This record gives sequence, C-alpha cells and structure tokens, in this order.
Amino acid sequence: MLCIDLTTLAGDDTPTNVRRLCAKAKAPLRKDFVEKLGLQGRELHVGAVCVYPNRVADCVAVLKGSNVPIASVAAGFPAGQTPLPLRLEEIRQAVAAGANEIDIVISREHVIGQHWQTLYDETKAMRAACGPARLKVILAVGELPTMRDVYKASIITMMAGADFIKTSTGKEPINATMPIGILMARAVREYHERTGFYVGFKPAGGIRSAKDATLWLSMMYEELGEEWTHPNLFRIGASALLPDIERQIEHGLSGHYAAKYYNPMV
Repeated sequence: MLCIDLTTLAGDDTPTNVRRLCAKAKAPLRKDFVEKLGLQGRELHVGAVCVYPNRVADCVAVLKGSNVPIASVAAGFPAGQTPLPLRLEEIRQAVAAGANEIDIVISREHVIGQHWQTLYDETKAMRAACGPARLKVILAVGELPTMRDVYKASIITMMAGADFIKTSTGKEPINATMPIGILMARAVREYHERTGFYVGFKPAGGIRSAKDATLWLSMMYEELGEEWTHPNLFRIGASALLPDIERQIEHGLSGHYAAKYYNPMV
C-alpha cells in the first residue's frame, strides 16, 4: 500500500475521469513493473482516492470490493467560507455517499483572530459529523500568519479529534514546505507524548518527484519513528508524484528513463 492519496479536485471532473483515477488507484504500477519487482500477490494500491462529495458515488461504484479508501473534501473546501451548518451537512452527505475519510479545511479567520476556542468547537463538531469516517484536518498553512499559529492550530485540531493533520489544500500560494512539515510533525510528537494518541500527518501541494517524497518519508522517520512511515499515519497528497515514481522504477529496472508522457496518470 502506497502512502499517496490520488486526487482530482477540478470543476470539470466527470464520472469518466474519476473511474480512470480509481482504476489507477487499484493498480498504481504497471503489471510488468510488479512482475520484475517480485510483488505479485502483494496488496499494492494507493492510500486513498480523494474527490469532491458529488463524485464519491462514482468512486464507490469502481472501488467496491477493493481495500482502497475513499476520501472526500468537505466543509466548504478550499476556502472554508460557508456557514457552519452547511459545512457539517456536506460532511454528513459525503459519509452517507460512502466516503471513508473526510478532508476538511479550517476557517483561517479563527487562527488569524486568535479564536482558539471557536476553532476547537468547530473541529469537534466536524469530528462528530464524520461518524465512522476518519477526519483529516487541513490547516492551509500558507494563509496562516506565523509558525507559532501553525503549531497552535495543529495541537488544537488534534485535541478536537483530528485523525490526521494536513498542510494545505494545494490551492494556497505556499503549500507543503519542509520547515512547516517539521513543525507539524513535532506537534504530532508532542501530542502523542502527552496523550498516547496517534495522529497522522499529510503534506499536500507541490510534491512532484520521487526524490521529494523520499525527503518527506525520511523526515517522518527521523522526527516520529518507523511507525509514522506507513499509510495509516502518513500520506502524501500529490497525484503528480506517482508518474515520477514509475519513471524512477523503470530507470532502476532498465537503466534508462522513459519520457514523462510514457507513464501517464490515467
């Protein structure tokens, strides 16, 4: 199982391109790569497929019977500027449609205005709305004022029930950077040391190469340990990453690089 959430969050998403993405999620590597690497019979799929709520049913139709989780963004993604009752209802509808994970985005105004209790209360309400689904909380770090604010928001959303904390929607001017990643990983570590609870971490936005992914995986190992290098506690939100991983595998197997268009995403 790969630590990648394959994502499509575009206004022109259709059942067709979502079905193609789900097919790639179930078989992320070419069959000949799997055979040459000796991975036949192994459970090889991505961490999740992430879509808008309206596309969850399309994922369910393709992924039924597989072990690929379905994640849905919700709560007014990506701006988080809709009224709270609507954000909560969007979460409930996505779960009812079949989503196993919900990626919500916080209201940045609560951090900017230092309204920490409100941030806690809203996140707790969203945790309740998720029911059995896992809650991944996006901090949108590129729109938060300071590193201290990022740390506080990380701790507070974990206290409110986040199963994962996530850097970005991928639509901010600044997304996943290593300094921010280290800061959030240390918040996860402190929370675990104080409470015993395990919370996952997901960098998203701007991670496009296998080398970048290796750096993030190494950071998780150094800061949090081996337990946090598996998909239950670590995900990368970067669909553009998978084609480069395939290119690197092909180079390792054949000694040459394929053109970027040779291993398409879908």
